[in-house]
Amino acid sequence: MTDREFVSYVREQFPALKNRFNGFPLAYLDGPGGYQVPMRVIQAMEDYLIHMCANAEGSYRTSILSDEMIHDSRVVFADFFHCLWREVVFGPNMTSLCFFLAQSLMRDLRLGDHVLITEIDHEANRSPWLQLRERGVIVDEVRIDTEKCILDLTDFERKLTSKTKIVAFNYASNAVGTINDVAKIVSVAHDFGALTVVDAVHYAAHGPIDVRATGADVLICSAYKFFGPHIGVMYIKKDLFDRMRPLRVRAARPSIPYKCEIGTLNHEGIAGAAEAVRFVADVGGRFGSSPQLADASEQRSNIVAGLLAFRAYEDELTDYLVSELGEIDEVSLFGPPAGYPRTSTISFTLKGYNSRIVAQYLDSKGLLVWDGDFFATTLIERLGLVDQGGLVRIGIAPYNTRDELERVVSALRDKPSLEHFAAG
Repeated sequence: MTDREFVSYVREQFPALKNRFNGFPLAYLDGPGGYQVPMRVIQAMEDYLIHMCANAEGSYRTSILSDEMIHDSRVVFADFFHCLWREVVFGPNMTSLCFFLAQSLMRDLRLGDHVLITEIDHEANRSPWLQLRERGVIVDEVRIDTEKCILDLTDFERKLTSKTKIVAFNYASNAVGTINDVAKIVSVAHDFGALTVVDAVHYAAHGPIDVRATGADVLICSAYKFFGPHIGVMYIKKDLFDRMRPLRVRAARPSIPYKCEIGTLNHEGIAGAAEAVRFVADVGGRFGSSPQLADASEQRSNIVAGLLAFRAYEDELTDYLVSELGEIDEVSLFGPPAGYPRTSTISFTLKGYNSRIVAQYLDSKGLLVWDGDFFATTLIERLGLVDQGGLVRIGIAPYNTRDELERVVSALRDKPSLEHFAAG
């Protein structure tokens, strides 16, 4: 496989990449905020709405087909997570699922019990737990090393106690790209008898997930962060799932996984999300390679191969962009040190300019990037970047190209154009 063959095949799957603005072809560098969607995902959702559109659990044909699609989608995500299909839960989005989870688990917490969260996390895996303080639960936070943009694992171990019941943390930071050692954090938390809740929203597009290998009790992601529509997907380990007492309506099925799904699901979204995973597997089957996986289906093996192929392609582009931005005197990069695990998310500030102005300037040149705190609000506060307008964030996806990144570098080096834009 050559990079040219790989990116050519990937890019032809995405109709949005034909869009233009201001005379420029649009470069979608906003991946951490949501990936573009391949045509096959759009068609899967359309196919559901045309041929299967019905509520669940009916006795007639389209309802039966709808139930079969949902079950088949659970099997797809079981391969994505490396778990049982009964351990897969669908919901509106990661944030809603995490609030639901926190309120459900709260029913088994007692006054004075301890929950541990982190300063590097998105608010979706902080706020649901912080609100438990109203019920007498003690919520503490693992500090971040602001120089390296990594978790202080010494602080983490120091704050674990025999009363720690839940440890919530991210797989990777959506703001600065740092990848955490999930297996290690889970293992240490389990030594204290705590459950672990992993936010994999940002990581899911950037590497294989194996909940069996990491030992995570709960892992949540959102399909729109890896080529799918706006729905959330949650893994819950079966032994925890069996004993959970979730909030639910009386008539809902009490067995797993249904007891954690409130109301009618987004059926067309589920169809699209499963097709997004199949797209990853398709790329893996065509271009990927991975070691022989024990106890893995062909689909699981192809999913892993696809994600590893994405990572290899993105890593090369990431190295290029980090190197080039590092050569611009006014740019300050924020992320883990060289050699530390990271995603292809690169964040920076530009001296003398609010991050919103920089993002708007790049937008004027057809370069779509995010700015702000990305709901990693505490991290931006700890980095002292609130008055700066937070960070400018570039997220490299498998459909991005070296040419697009060269356009970013050229635009940031064009100081007269930037000054003119900012003055206007």
